[in-house]
Amino acid sequence: MATSAHHLSDHDPSSVPDGAGFRLALLVSEWNREVTQALCTGALETLRKYGVREEDLFLQWVPGSFELALAAKQLVSTKGLDGALCLGSIVRGETPHFDYVCQATALGIMNAGLDLGRPIIFGVLTDDTMEQARDRSGGKHGNKGIDCAVALLKMVKLQAEIRG
Repeated sequence: MATSAHHLSDHDPSSVPDGAGFRLALLVSEWNREVTQALCTGALETLRKYGVREEDLFLQWVPGSFELALAAKQLVSTKGLDGALCLGSIVRGETPHFDYVCQATALGIMNAGLDLGRPIIFGVLTDDTMEQARDRSGGKHGNKGIDCAVALLKMVKLQAEIRG
């Protein structure tokens, strides 16, 4: 849980599996690009740090967070990838639009993973302010892109073990 006194990106490096041999997609929303670029940078650095080769990473920018699920599903299925990480930033505005986009994005990403039987990680910040989004994309609360990249590696490794 993110709080004002909690750093999000603390993880035990020894618990992160080797990513060599996994083929992964990274899908990033263009909306709130200042935030999503920082999330993307953190995720890419983490995936490379843990052994994912450049030729096994498929980076795709999409217009907004709402479009992440469809793009992830299409990219993972057509390229035969092991999993995907969806990164976005939705900041509350003055209308209920925030609630609709957050709900649809979360359900879409979950359904994409369930439909494909592959890990599709939800790395979409849903914040009340841009300050909160900045704090969670490389600011005082760490970088959620790092956490989600670690989650992706753990899930693709788990799935590989389950499948034998």
